[in-house]
Amino acid sequence: VCTDEFEVERHVEDGDRVEEGQKLLSVTTRTRDLLTAERSALNLLCRLSGVATATRAWADALEGTSTRVRDTRKTTPGLRALEKFAVRMGGGVNHRMSLSDAALVKDNHVVAAGGVAQAFEAVREAFPEVPIEVEVDTLHQLREVVDAGADLILLDNFTPVECEEAVAIVEGRALLEASGRLTLANAGVYAKTGVDFLAVGALTHSSPILDIGLDLREASTDEASTDEASTDQASTDEAE
Repeated sequence: VCTDEFEVERHVEDGDRVEEGQKLLSVTTRTRDLLTAERSALNLLCRLSGVATATRAWADALEGTSTRVRDTRKTTPGLRALEKFAVRMGGGVNHRMSLSDAALVKDNHVVAAGGVAQAFEAVREAFPEVPIEVEVDTLHQLREVVDAGADLILLDNFTPVECEEAVAIVEGRALLEASGRLTLANAGVYAKTGVDFLAVGALTHSSPILDIGLDLREASTDEASTDEASTDQASTDEAE
């Protein structure tokens, strides 16, 4: 889209906390190139900054506990790597990046296989070296899959009391991840149950974007075709 002749000066690093009106980045290049790339660049920056900011709120809510907030498979097509990077910058942990990283046995797989233990065994037989996470809806299913040797168990819509029971049943034999019913207000309550992760799909599918704008300024140069643009958070003079 743009010429190779441009200069970029970063005023903050990935993962830094910023204040309203703070300058984030300066770019010096041709005016035409700035205006061509402006909207696409801002859309991406606003989106990813929103993901990181939302993740930071969850990480702060879990501070002082051993529980970590984790993203899910619910990412924007084509942006998974970037959105998961934003989650890490916000203090979260990534779920699998692709199907090759781990298997996830869900309710539809359980129905197709005739039971949760059968579904787990089928995947284990087909892919003996791949870590397997199994979603369970009940403590009975939990007992089945932990005895079968699941590496990670997803507790779907478990209450805090049920999560405590799950932790007691598993006794460290598998990692436990709570999903559903989760809010920032009850994150600490779930963390106190002893689960290892909170799975929050909203990090990547519902995070509000940040208001970041680009302001065009004349650069200190004799070349009339070259301008400088600065990117500010929550700018009230955003170029469209």
